[in-house]
Amino acid sequence: MNTLIAIGGLAVLVLIAEIINLRKFIIPITIIGLLGILGLTINDFGLQATYFNNMIVVNKFSTAFNSLFIVLTIFLVTLSGDFYKDQLPKISDYISLKLFLLMGAVSMVSFGNMAMFFLGLEILSISLYILAGSNRKDIRSNESGMKYFLLGSFASGVVLFGIAFIYGATATFDIGEIFKLAINGGIPKWYQLGVVLIIIGMLFKIAAVPFHFWAPDVYQGAPTLTTTLMSTLAKVVAIATLYKLSLILTLSMPEAYITALVFISIITMTVGNIMALRQDNIKRLLAYSGISHAGFMIMALVNLAQSEASLFYYATAYALAGIAAFTVVIVVCRGKSEELIEQFNGLAKRSPLLAAVMSIALLSMGGIPIFAGFFGKFFLFSQALEKGYITLVIFGVINSIISIFYYFKVILAMYTKEVEENASELQIPLSYKVVGVVAILINIVIGLYPSFLLDIF
Repeated sequence: MNTLIAIGGLAVLVLIAEIINLRKFIIPITIIGLLGILGLTINDFGLQATYFNNMIVVNKFSTAFNSLFIVLTIFLVTLSGDFYKDQLPKISDYISLKLFLLMGAVSMVSFGNMAMFFLGLEILSISLYILAGSNRKDIRSNESGMKYFLLGSFASGVVLFGIAFIYGATATFDIGEIFKLAINGGIPKWYQLGVVLIIIGMLFKIAAVPFHFWAPDVYQGAPTLTTTLMSTLAKVVAIATLYKLSLILTLSMPEAYITALVFISIITMTVGNIMALRQDNIKRLLAYSGISHAGFMIMALVNLAQSEASLFYYATAYALAGIAAFTVVIVVCRGKSEELIEQFNGLAKRSPLLAAVMSIALLSMGGIPIFAGFFGKFFLFSQALEKGYITLVIFGVINSIISIFYYFKVILAMYTKEVEENASELQIPLSYKVVGVVAILINIVIGLYPSFLLDIF
């Protein structure tokens, strides 16, 4: 609860800083404030679960993911200083929107009541709609914002309809009461329909097949920093929320439900990877890569009792690699009308540091040892095997191999192809170097010492 209040206070402080003409201090103030909030959140690890009128629940799960969300937001705010340097009068709007989005994220994983869950979902979604269409002079950004708004609103409506069904079946929004009723059984059949509707809405938010069709277009059209946010922070928030909802709501679901989840996981991994092979635009490639990673993370839902730590580890590894990769994309593709893979030709000669950061990020996403992405997949595969889902693990391994092909397409372009003759000199801000290197170093450290995160739970 303290975390939520502190983030809201910081967002208001950013807006006040704009009013009193302190724009130059907005980024440092926000980063310092978020570091303080991170310390406040980490301090909750040693405490027992706390309930605030059952609207907000603070426990190990919520504290761990809230800490991850804050770290990712610190990276995104650090990148914002240079990214929005040509729109300095609007910097407070962009930063405050990211902080309000963080408030929604915290609410979504800390909810103890379905009303608080939906409130957090809407705060996060509305912030994303605005950020996706924030480049008003770019028709692609306008299209991205409108497309995401229309489809996202429809998905939110499906979630709300599901909540209404659950309320009609249980006469409560309190997840503790819903959990007790689900265990005892005897609730009406439309409860299960409500659960299915909520799961469908959340599958849209994580861009799982067949609800993925919006992601490539929205990712490509949105400003690249917003794409970074959607691909990392927003996706991790959605999958963590989906896990918590599944843990509470799906106890009374029939066996066919798990079969459907296994199918969705397989088809999401496969479609994401196959479509990524055909892309020549780096943002679309990473969009389809994100879809495939959503398929891997759905694997955690087939073994809910033991996958909490593994999901957190995988989400952390994926988000850090995504932040690092998009940091390089922003620098390389700055000022270009399209973000093509050929623009990475010869990057190793132009900037060995950026090429190394991009390569490690992609190798981690592909599941290559010693990086955290490998262990994230290993832990999810192990827990799926414990439940007897051998077919799911086989498809997971096959898809991991497929992903190597399109990741290496980018790596080979950086190291084996010649620089284009008309390529301009890269201007690499210090903040981008810091974010890229720090994200990669954390990824490597948790790859070498996975128990650092796993022991939290």
